[in-house]
Amino acid sequence: MPVIQHLLEASLYCDDLPRALRFYRDLLGLEPLFVDERLAALDAGGGTVLLLFRPRESAGGVSFPGGWIPPHDGAGPVHLALAVEAAHIAELEARLTQAGYPVESQVTWGRGGRSIYCRDPDGHSIEFATPGVWAVY
Repeated sequence: MPVIQHLLEASLYCDDLPRALRFYRDLLGLEPLFVDERLAALDAGGGTVLLLFRPRESAGGVSFPGGWIPPHDGAGPVHLALAVEAAHIAELEARLTQAGYPVESQVTWGRGGRSIYCRDPDGHSIEFATPGVWAVY
């Protein structure tokens, strides 16, 4: 059986794509890999990609010269966790708060990791987690 190496992509559906792009690119520093009217693909580090989609834009599937992507969509606030170094968590918390995205929760995990949570512009629960959250991280 093939072995899964890691999660490659995660998707969020954002009502205002330019606003979401400002949050993830300008505030959090994720580099755009591709941007068009339908989606923004951002380098989320470690070989992972964060996809920001306009809602309903992919609900009918997408055809392009290389093939066809089956339909997908989402609604409501979802959860996404981004890995950060422990040494940067306080700076990140200050940056988020200063930009108007206050930390709504903090957790210290049994393995020694720490998480802070805020809401992105679309109300998604975004966790910033340090090593020690999971046995694999």
